[in-house]
Amino acid sequence: MLPPRLYLPVNMLAQPDETTCGPTCLHALYRYWGREELLQDIIDRTGKFERGGTVAVFLACDALQQGFQATIYTFNLTVFDPSWFFGKVDIAERLLRQRAEKIDDQRVQEVTAGYVEFLRLGGRLRLTDLTRYLLHGLLRRRWPIITGLSSTYLYRAMREYGPKDDADDIRGTPGGHFVVLSGYDRPARTVQVADPYGPHPYGPARDYWLSIDRVVGAILLGIVTHDANLLIVQPPGGRRP
Repeated sequence: MLPPRLYLPVNMLAQPDETTCGPTCLHALYRYWGREELLQDIIDRTGKFERGGTVAVFLACDALQQGFQATIYTFNLTVFDPSWFFGKVDIAERLLRQRAEKIDDQRVQEVTAGYVEFLRLGGRLRLTDLTRYLLHGLLRRRWPIITGLSSTYLYRAMREYGPKDDADDIRGTPGGHFVVLSGYDRPARTVQVADPYGPHPYGPARDYWLSIDRVVGAILLGIVTHDANLLIVQPPGGRRP
């Protein structure tokens, strides 16, 4: 039976700039599992785009290269076809074929190599229903969850425009973000969010509690920015999701 409340001690630092939320979340998970290293070292070696920012698979590849296990639950149908997860399908082969066909889709071109490397390194991909029960089930195993989601929906913020991501409700587009889910309160129907960004609308602390339905919606809407995923990082020998 699930306990009514759970809190995992994730110590989140402030992200150094607008594009380093992902490595900062990964740093917090490494510390949770007892690995101490400089945040800047993780930022320097984590895969990123030329224009800045990263995606979960680049974080997962770093974890695998450091000897951790990594599992990605993906809800990003712009990259993955649901049929690939049923039967004996070579997902890496499908990804490479898709990249050859979708030559005008820049993000598919950018992330394919990362996913192929992730699978080569032993990473696991999962497709399942995103529900509060999934989040509860992962957290009760004491696995903090890195999630790529829509910050626009999470914060109910204006969309972003331009190289500095200025708030602009007319010209703007939705923004993506990484946070760590680190606890839940079942009676209140909330989850604890460890957030490297600040200032955010939920107070001065890095940790805050938010409706689990809001968080589920933000994760699914992360598909707009090629996020929409959960990343579980575990030390070697841990039970896999």
